Amino acid sequence: MASKYTIDENGFYGKFGGAYIPEMLHHNIDELQKNYVRISNSESFKKDFDQLLKDYVGRPSPLYFAENLSKKYNANIYLKREDLNHTGSHKINNTIGQILLAKELNKKRIIAETGAGQHGVATATVCALMGIDCIVYMGAIDIERQAANVSRMKMLGAEVRPALSGSQTLKDATNEAIRDWINNPEDTHYIIGSVVGPHPYPDMVAKFQSVISAEMKIQLEEQTGRNYPDYILACVGGGSNAAGAFYHFLNNADVQFYLAEAAGKGIDTGHSAATSILGSEGIIHGARTLLMQTEDGQIIEPYSISAGLDYPGIGPLHAHLIDSNRAEVFPVTDEEALDAALMLTRTEGIIPALETAHAFSILDKMDIEPKSIVVVNVSGRGDKDLPTYKSHFNF
Repeated sequence: MASKYTIDENGFYGKFGGAYIPEMLHHNIDELQKNYVRISNSESFKKDFDQLLKDYVGRPSPLYFAENLSKKYNANIYLKREDLNHTGSHKINNTIGQILLAKELNKKRIIAETGAGQHGVATATVCALMGIDCIVYMGAIDIERQAANVSRMKMLGAEVRPALSGSQTLKDATNEAIRDWINNPEDTHYIIGSVVGPHPYPDMVAKFQSVISAEMKIQLEEQTGRNYPDYILACVGGGSNAAGAFYHFLNNADVQFYLAEAAGKGIDTGHSAATSILGSEGIIHGARTLLMQTEDGQIIEPYSISAGLDYPGIGPLHAHLIDSNRAEVFPVTDEEALDAALMLTRTEGIIPALETAHAFSILDKMDIEPKSIVVVNVSGRGDKDLPTYKSHFNF
C-alpha cells in the first residue's frame, strides 16, 4: 500500500496513533513492536492462522447478494457475512491471530476488554482452544445488558471482572485491563479487540482483520466481474470491522468508505458516541486520535444503545481517514439503528447485531448511484441483542 494510509515507523497514520504509555508497559509494547511483524509474516504462523480461519472459524465468510435490499434501494447490495463466523462476529479473526502471537511470545495469561461481549467471547474461545487462562474486563452496565455473552464467556472458562468506575462501559473496561497489564507485565498478553490502543495494536488488529477485504476482492470478482465495490458500509466504535473491510481498498479511489457512528439519543442531547463530530484531537488508551473530551481534556462519557459502539474515541486509522476526507461518517441514532435492524430482519431474514444495524441505516442516508455495487459489512449477529429488540418492539 502507498504510504498515505500505511502506518509509519513511529506508529502513526498521519498525525494519529503512536504509543503514549506508562513506563511499566514499555517492555511489553517494545516486545510487540519488535516481534509482531516477524512472527505474523513467518510461514508457520501463516499456516496455523489460515488453517484455523478455514477449519475452526468457517472462512471464507459468504458474500451474499441481497436481492430484496437491492430492489428496495435500486442498487446491487452485497452483505459480507461476518455474522456467520464461529462465535457470531468478526472478532474471532483478530483473537486467533493474537493468541498465536501470545503463544509464540510464551505468555501464560490473557486479558481482554469487551463492550458488547463479542470480543470477550472470541477471546475466551481461543483461550479455551489453546488452554490459556483468560480474564475479561467488562463494564458493569454491559454485563447486565449483554448477559447472554457473559454466560458464554463463563462457560468457556473465562473469568469476567466488572468495571465499576466511570460509565461502567467499554472505556472503563479498557482502563481496568490496562491496569492489570501494568501490574502483570511479564507473563500476560493483552488481546485488544479493536484498532485502538498504543502502536502496534491498531496496525496489528487491522492486519488480522484484513482477511475480510481480501476475501471480498475474490468474491466480488467471481460475482460481478470486478474486484472492488463502489461503496463499503461499516459501523465504527473503535472500528476493527471497518478497518478489515476497507484494508485492501484503501488506495483505490473508486471505492467510497462510509462509516456509521452511534449518535445515541441525538448528537446534541449529551447522550451520544458520535466521536468524529463531537470529538477533538487527544490521547486515549495510548494513542493520539479523535475523542470526546472537555476543554481541559477530561473524557466525556459516551452513550449508545449498542454496547460495542459505546466508546468515546475512534481508531487512529479511522481518524486519519476522516481527517483526510477518505471516509465519510454518518451519525445514526438508537431509534434509527433499531428501525434498520427490523428492516433487515423483515427484508432479508437476517437479524443483525445492534452495532451492525447502524451500518444499514446509512442506506437511507446516502445518495446511491443506481445499480452501483454496495457492500455492507455484517459485523455480528443479533442473538445477544434480542432482549433489547424484544423490549423495543414489544415482541
